[in-house]
Amino acid sequence: MVQRRNGVYRLGPDDVVDATGLIAGGDPQVDVFVDYRIRTTRMDIHALGGEIWGYFEDGRLVSLCHSGANLVPAHATPEAVEAFARYAIRRGRRCATIVGRREDVRQLWDVVGPVWGPAREERWDQPHMVCDEPPLVEPDPLVRRAEPADLPIVHPAAVAMYTEEVGISPDIGGGGEFYRARVAHLIEAGWSFVRIEDGRVVFKAEVSAASPYACQVQGVYVAPDRRGQGLAAPGMAAVVQIALREIAPAVTLYANSHNIPAIRCYERAGFRQTATFASVMF
Repeated sequence: MVQRRNGVYRLGPDDVVDATGLIAGGDPQVDVFVDYRIRTTRMDIHALGGEIWGYFEDGRLVSLCHSGANLVPAHATPEAVEAFARYAIRRGRRCATIVGRREDVRQLWDVVGPVWGPAREERWDQPHMVCDEPPLVEPDPLVRRAEPADLPIVHPAAVAMYTEEVGISPDIGGGGEFYRARVAHLIEAGWSFVRIEDGRVVFKAEVSAASPYACQVQGVYVAPDRRGQGLAAPGMAAVVQIALREIAPAVTLYANSHNIPAIRCYERAGFRQTATFASVMF
């Protein structure tokens, strides 16, 4: 008699169909990051650089969790989140960030926080936003896909944005070459979008993940001396226009609730809130 799986198990290539089907049957616009990681790596442990955990009930896969630089529950029931948290404690902290739906992150943190804490920063109100219609403002015609030759000027803008957003430089701890390679990869994939003036980036954004259902935008940045001059909303409209046409049928992102100018920019471009995320950063 074959024993049915119950509880948390590390998933592999044989589980790809069940895992992607589970996400498709839930909210794939919210779970686009985990969906992307599953599809692109086929859950090969070497390609993944981490693990995908599955929570089973009587042999049926009911929830997922990405475990790598980011710990991200997906389509997770409260029972699964509790089990993922206990499993994560046993394996030790490997992530730099816990991120996902606020209720999932809160439950995870309630369990792992006493063991892994304190966190460097906790962000509990991050609107998750979606645009799946043509943008509401005229796209900026000067926003284009970055090209490999743009890397020397795109990379400093990406570092500036990351440092401002996360609070630490991606170059700390010897991560500079890895981050530069990441920026180059996004450019080569056609997922980096920029407006360049006088040899410098004044607006940029990247698609960081994509699935058949949605793509996720990150790294939205306007040069400090150009803020308040109307670049952001038309720039985002240009990104949405290209992404809807060529990458995915919906564009998603999540922002910080205190960044009112950014949220208003996204709303002007046509984004609407569909969920609330949270992030715990170490």
